[in-house]
Amino acid sequence: MIRISMPDDEGNDPYGFASRTHATEIMAAASEFSKAVYQHSRLPLREFEGARYRTAQINGCVICQQFRAARDVQLMYFATGQRPDHLVSDNGPAPDEAYYAAVADWRTSSVFSPREKLAIEYAERFAEEPKVLADDEEFWGRAHALYSDEELVDLSHCVAAWMGLGRVAHVLGFDSVCLPFAQAAE
Repeated sequence: MIRISMPDDEGNDPYGFASRTHATEIMAAASEFSKAVYQHSRLPLREFEGARYRTAQINGCVICQQFRAARDVQLMYFATGQRPDHLVSDNGPAPDEAYYAAVADWRTSSVFSPREKLAIEYAERFAEEPKVLADDEEFWGRAHALYSDEELVDLSHCVAAWMGLGRVAHVLGFDSVCLPFAQAAE
């Protein structure tokens, strides 16, 4: 259910309506932050998607759970008619649907590499227990053994964007009426 008032003829695009009529500067900045994650992240696509999808599961955002970066990220730039020089979908092979299906069971699944597991764990803990994560020296030892500082900063900002913006979409009900991302661009 959409949690803001809007005209009936705008009900099929609550996010677009809100971005044109409410907190327009903040909405524009949020859009740019989201695009920056998909345009500038250098994380391998499978790690990126594991962390993104786990965040989507925690947030409950329907749009985010339907989104597949390899399939959908170029649609984010479709309206501009220009593809940036780099998109995260350029960062290696895409996960298959079995990968996404296993994300909730990342601890026991054999689908993931050690880096993929750590990225998923990081996203989960960032979203659910940030204070504990910040002080977990054992985790940080594992993280630094697998990731560079640059990659950890990249991953942290990606998770922050997904967590914050996905929660906005879900809490305000913007994800309650949207078509799957690929259909919405048709």
